[in-house]
Amino acid sequence: MTTPAAINASLRGDNALPLRPINQVMNLERLGAMHQSRLSFMRTLVRRIMRERWQIEPARFELDAQGYGTVIYEIKAPHGLFSFVLFSTYLAGEDRNDRVIATQWDLTMALVDGRVDDIYLEKLRQNVPKQEAGRVDSRVFVLSRANRSARNFDYVVNQLAKGEQPDVAKIAQVGYLYRTTAVYGSGKLGMADWEKVSTRFPDFARPFAAEMFVCFMLRNFSLLQVEHIAKHQSPDSFLPMLPKIKRFFGIGNSTGLGMAPYLINHPILINQWVEMRELALARIRVLGGIDQHICEQFKELMGRCYVHTAETVTEDEWQSGNNQQVLLDMDALKARVAVPFNSWDELLRWSEEHCSLQGQEMIISMMLELYPELVDDLEDYHTAEEFLDLDPLMPVQQLKEVIEQRYDWALAIDFNAEGARETFWYRSEEKMEPRLGGSELEEGRKKQMALGVGYAVRKCYDQLCEYVDAYPEHTTARFMVANPKLRGIVRRIQTMNKCVYGDIQANLLDKNVLPMHLLRAKLAFFGVGKFDPRSRLWVRNTMFQGAPLLEDIGKTFNDDWFMPLAPTLDASSLNASKTEAPAQ
Repeated sequence: MTTPAAINASLRGDNALPLRPINQVMNLERLGAMHQSRLSFMRTLVRRIMRERWQIEPARFELDAQGYGTVIYEIKAPHGLFSFVLFSTYLAGEDRNDRVIATQWDLTMALVDGRVDDIYLEKLRQNVPKQEAGRVDSRVFVLSRANRSARNFDYVVNQLAKGEQPDVAKIAQVGYLYRTTAVYGSGKLGMADWEKVSTRFPDFARPFAAEMFVCFMLRNFSLLQVEHIAKHQSPDSFLPMLPKIKRFFGIGNSTGLGMAPYLINHPILINQWVEMRELALARIRVLGGIDQHICEQFKELMGRCYVHTAETVTEDEWQSGNNQQVLLDMDALKARVAVPFNSWDELLRWSEEHCSLQGQEMIISMMLELYPELVDDLEDYHTAEEFLDLDPLMPVQQLKEVIEQRYDWALAIDFNAEGARETFWYRSEEKMEPRLGGSELEEGRKKQMALGVGYAVRKCYDQLCEYVDAYPEHTTARFMVANPKLRGIVRRIQTMNKCVYGDIQANLLDKNVLPMHLLRAKLAFFGVGKFDPRSRLWVRNTMFQGAPLLEDIGKTFNDDWFMPLAPTLDASSLNASKTEAPAQ
């Protein structure tokens, strides 16, 4: 397996791999055009579960005929035993709300270290259903909640109860039974912080591994619950769902602006995620052989991406336009690869001339899919120590040069132009979520979040130029004494200059900024698919669609659920379902 030292060495020197330039990769619109890939966190988590054969079984199953009650799964992973605890309660339709300010949900859940006894279960029961209003201890890794899909849940129950399979075409419109509205971890509300999780629990020591696992478990519970309710509703006619239909169900997610600041506030970590993806692409450009088998695989993936995109349902005009353009890109790609090509570089150059950003990044995800031997080991290097280090001995002349070279994109922005500083980000005390404000909300500027990195660099640079003119021989330490309020941005500038990628190259204060690009970028790293924006500020999406089921653990696994498609059902499949034993 490649070591971090070897990875770093491959980025430098005469034999460096051909990484794409920072101004191309860290462009906000391109980041917002990314798609799921082999290195997305859901994919790496599932590979680990299947490879290590985690044992996941219900230790307590106390649901009534309507599916309300308590369920505890016990998870035996290679390095520990964990419990996944769910509380299912009745929720009236008028009380179902996806917003963070909601106080009631159909399901609440927690991932916990160790086995849960009756005393601890009662403590969880008193707090987990309250979510933010409750309090948990450091045995808890993750806290989450979810609501039933109004369009799918009861429909699927009724279909199974009368001995019929749910209509795949209907599922394709909304590919989940539940959607989660928040997945909390990393020390919130008394939970274990990231340092504890990453150092003491190797099974969840990758970024967002515990959070993704909770969504994976929620998805599997949702399938178990609909069968449980359907069986009690009509035990004589009930039939279980076909496995291929089960796998087509994912878990829904509603993501708003709360996720956007993360990409700005964790630049070292984001650099690491981007760098591993770009290193995987560079390896393929250099080492990825192209033979008949690879070409056939690529064409199959191309067709899969086309159908997956066509099956994505959205009422958003902007997203619909993006999807239609990807379909056109796939048509153009199909015509291009009908003629043999000699290298991936050749195909990438063609895509940059003939495809949209979404189409270009789709092609990259397809390329990563073809070469697991060149890609998969990089999943071990998604973590990074997040410390912005100040170099007090750096000469101010050198600091000025660093800004001019590394942050030329920020210096090129005219922040005095109309609308260039119109937007500000703040946290709403009423809604408990980040919000965007405009120039008409001047009072709110006092509470704005420090996300305007480009503008901060510009202000620092202007003051630094004056300082250098007066004191050209001084060090950064002396500049900091004279300008202590600039310490934060100087630390960031010096630290990110050591990274291959890093800061997103965009003015987040511009009146026309599109936060959806930030949401899409982070969700693509997670492995999310089927984006359905509900406004420019929040998006619904689908997680783990096509992933294996709990009952698939221990069976042959080929990790082939990239861009999942609606299953095809023939008469023999439907007839076979009528002879299967009912689920327990």
